Amino acid sequence: MSGDAEYISTNFNMRNNVKPSFWGQRTKLEKRLMLVAGVASILAIAFLAAFIASILMNTSADFNNMPQTSELRLSSPMPPVAIAKEGESNICSSPGCIHTASKLLMNMDEKVDPCDDFYDFACGSFVKNTRIPDDKTSVNTFSIITDQLQEQIRALLDEPVTPNEPRPFVLAKTLYQACMNRTAIESRGVQPLKDMLRRLGGWPVLDGNNWNEGGFSWEQSVYKFRRAGYSVDYFLDFSISVDVKNSTKRIIDLDQASLGLSREYLNRGFSDKLVQAYYEYMVDIATLLGAERARAEVELKDSLQFEMKLANISLPLEKRRNATSLYNPMTIAELQQKFPKIPWLEYINNLLAPHVRVGVDEVTIVSVPKYISDLEILLENTPRRVQANYVMWRVAGASVSYLTEELRRRQLAYVTALSGKTERESRWKECADTTSVSMSIAVGALYIRKYFNEKSKANALEMVNDIRQQFRKTLTEVEWMDEKTRQAALEKADAMASHIAYPSEMLDNNKLTEFYTGLEMSSDKLMESVLNLTLFGTEYLFGKLREPVNKTDWVTHGRPAIVNAFYSSIENSIQFPAGILQGAFFSAKRPAYMNYGAIGFVIGHEITHGFDDQGRQFDKNGNLVDWWQEMTKHKYLDKAKCIIDQYSNYTVKEVGMKLNGVNTQGENIADNGGIKEAYYAYQAWTQRHGEETRLPGLEKYTPKQLFWLSAANTWCAVYRNEAIKLRITTGFHAPGRFRVIGPMSNMEEFAADFQCPLGSPMNPTNKCKVW
Repeated sequence: MSGDAEYISTNFNMRNNVKPSFWGQRTKLEKRLMLVAGVASILAIAFLAAFIASILMNTSADFNNMPQTSELRLSSPMPPVAIAKEGESNICSSPGCIHTASKLLMNMDEKVDPCDDFYDFACGSFVKNTRIPDDKTSVNTFSIITDQLQEQIRALLDEPVTPNEPRPFVLAKTLYQACMNRTAIESRGVQPLKDMLRRLGGWPVLDGNNWNEGGFSWEQSVYKFRRAGYSVDYFLDFSISVDVKNSTKRIIDLDQASLGLSREYLNRGFSDKLVQAYYEYMVDIATLLGAERARAEVELKDSLQFEMKLANISLPLEKRRNATSLYNPMTIAELQQKFPKIPWLEYINNLLAPHVRVGVDEVTIVSVPKYISDLEILLENTPRRVQANYVMWRVAGASVSYLTEELRRRQLAYVTALSGKTERESRWKECADTTSVSMSIAVGALYIRKYFNEKSKANALEMVNDIRQQFRKTLTEVEWMDEKTRQAALEKADAMASHIAYPSEMLDNNKLTEFYTGLEMSSDKLMESVLNLTLFGTEYLFGKLREPVNKTDWVTHGRPAIVNAFYSSIENSIQFPAGILQGAFFSAKRPAYMNYGAIGFVIGHEITHGFDDQGRQFDKNGNLVDWWQEMTKHKYLDKAKCIIDQYSNYTVKEVGMKLNGVNTQGENIADNGGIKEAYYAYQAWTQRHGEETRLPGLEKYTPKQLFWLSAANTWCAVYRNEAIKLRITTGFHAPGRFRVIGPMSNMEEFAADFQCPLGSPMNPTNKCKVW
């Protein structure tokens, strides 16, 4: 998964059962009495038991007062936490179970029939009672755990530097101090950026008639950005990537430009509300830096229109899902022949210097050839002053976060228009984020040493292997797959590597120190320190061109302090960082159905990504190879189309927008497969260990039903309207509601477990199923 803070996915198989649900058979009076008398009295008893147990065990029943990672300090092997034994109560009364029950009950709305809308049933009270803080665009399971993680990172970075502390930790603390040093930032004002703009050739809108047009060319501006630590992707994306046709080596990759505002918005034209907000933001920042407003309004409108033309010649997201169409190898000599207006050999060697020098026979991958030919025409017909205003605006925009409060306040007004949030995060949160994102290896190494127990890796790995076995079983059973394709799929599933929690090298101070060799930080120069870091990252990546690919490289997998999970097509690997193995996702102190429903769903989602519409294009070695027989491929695409159409018909009522079923299909296929694998993995677990006890206050729900509740709770979320519009327009993930009702309504097993009548909303007659 990846990208967004939320990612995970699912799909499933089912049997029909037309018996009315237990809840559906109750009268309104019975429902009220059951809710009021039953739940209230049970909760009272349960929480009294928790209080007594906590005193006897000297353990707080309120895990919110504990670091969430302490829940990961599991004993090996994997629980049974609470197996029902003959003659004993089948209700779990441990503090972990009481805490878990409390969370589920707080989120649920039991007035809703689970067969009508399982999201509202599982998350209705969460949605009604959760208020989004002014500094957030949404609140969900991921953001809640991320908040806890931020607190832990703050504690680590706030600690004073000790005499013999490894240099990477000193660097991370120095960057955090530079970010927190508002006195130094305010006293320097905007001068660091103005000096930088002058060094890069000047921003015409600031320099007015003094700007030297003769000294500017777009290529030279890119070379200067490269040396200063800014992005080199404002006209043309340049990167060193793994060769998808031979994933053991690296190759130069050329793609369309990265833009200051998503192409989906820029293509709506100048009068669009968000394009207007972007334009006004540009003008105001230029004015705050000293430009005349009248000049800024005219010149930056021209530069924005140039950026809109860049968006217009870019390929939309929907057309970037076929990896083969983006793989267009050309030597530099061929590039020069096809696109003669760009000095390719000089351009590429300037960006790669001083690490590598290439010749005209060097092969590059051109993702969108038409973009480059259109770019040549666009550059030829655009005055240099307009090009310079565009690109220097991008530099200014990238720098605002690290400058004065006056500029940052103006940035916030723009962010409010875009996402709806009306306040910045606390300064310490921003600084913890900046440090943990840009120095993820150093901060991650600090985090795992303080907050994570090695034994947790083994327990998570057990679940991964369990769920992988279920996916393998699915591959043997799908009736639409021919035997040759099935064999290749099984080999790919068996070859999939797992990276759990963190690589062991992160405990080796010498390896960390070696990695950060050459990086310098200053506690009173924030902007320069951040540029040093970005330059350090660019040097590292560009310097890798001639090195063979190591798919288990610890640096690549060294981001443990993050609440997310990933699948890599190139590596054919899944990754579950330490940050997600906690809280609502994973705890040893609750029944296994909760873990299989939550982190199990995530694990299944990531495994299935290897076989979604994009992952399926790569073979077991991570190479872009068509291993599908033609007939099976067509059947797969038909099944994927069912998912596309299903999700395209979902409407987000709050904003009156339909989902983009094409852009979200990969995540939706992964959601639908992932929940199925997790469900059957839990069934297998139950066969090995026996049926688990139920939760206090939720006694009427079976372990299977509680599995579904746990899975749904993963996606309880509230969003600002602006944020949901942005997500639908540019994102790859469906909003939380549809990550619950989509996969679960496709599963006969869900319908059977809740006795949903055939034809009810959660048990439709027609279901979609890829895996």
